[in-house]
Amino acid sequence: MVKRIPSDINLLFAVDKPLGCTSHDVVSRVRRALGVRRVGHAGTLDPLATGVMVLGVGQATRLLGMLTLDRKSYIASVSFGSETNTDDSEGEVTRTAPVDAKLKDEAYARGVLDSFVGPQMQVPPAFSAISVNGVRAYKRARAGENVDLPARPVEIFELQLLSVLVDGEQVVWNIACTVSKGTYIRSLARDIGRAAQSAAHIVSLRRSASGSISLAHAVELGGINADALRAHAIDPISSLGLGRVDLPQEALARILNGQAIDAGSFGERLPEASPCALVVEGQMRAIACLEQRRYVMRDVFPQGIEGVS
Repeated sequence: MVKRIPSDINLLFAVDKPLGCTSHDVVSRVRRALGVRRVGHAGTLDPLATGVMVLGVGQATRLLGMLTLDRKSYIASVSFGSETNTDDSEGEVTRTAPVDAKLKDEAYARGVLDSFVGPQMQVPPAFSAISVNGVRAYKRARAGENVDLPARPVEIFELQLLSVLVDGEQVVWNIACTVSKGTYIRSLARDIGRAAQSAAHIVSLRRSASGSISLAHAVELGGINADALRAHAIDPISSLGLGRVDLPQEALARILNGQAIDAGSFGERLPEASPCALVVEGQMRAIACLEQRRYVMRDVFPQGIEGVS
């Protein structure tokens, strides 16, 4: 067995994913730029989409599944007149419909968009990463299979009209939305078209935020290096919504050995059973839980996770 070499950089960060590359492409480019293997992401973006993509390096990859990125925000352009098999401009047209003059009316557009705010059931696109009997839906769709995915509960928290663009018979609604995790904006565009008694698909999509992580946190993919990531590292504690306990250097050996630590020895205690991050010299070294006045280790990080504010 080849022993894994610990990464010299261990942190969470976000990139501004460029147009045309897959999420796997982003991970591969980060690996090459940093010269490390242990890189992962907290959620995919379609090749057509740009914007916030959250990644982890080294020990921080262990946090990716814990992140509470329950809300996503997007800027999208919805073009009327046709649906495609991918629900975006990369697919083949499967249905066309008239583009009525009312679609050019901003008041009408706002009324349609308002009707989508709230909890609802949404049918995902056939070309999606949802697994069907162990095979990704998009693989079945590409093979020519008829993919019929069941509707899933989602919620649209905000859906605003930014502008209506008219170019001859072409009408495009530019929208901003905040949605629950698992919501497909491509499906939302499809359903908006149908609700407007027309047909529609996405022509551009940009994720502006994932949870509390916005474009302000993101680095350009072409500028990835250790210094740039450290300058833009995301605070792992606030991202996980944990309490924070600062411990002295002498506590580190016990943490790394997975030994419980007497909470009374280190200042103010958090509520019983409350998960917290244990911080030593500015790095997160463990996630622990307070049990019977002791911090009991749940996850220990042999290499400290950087980015703690």
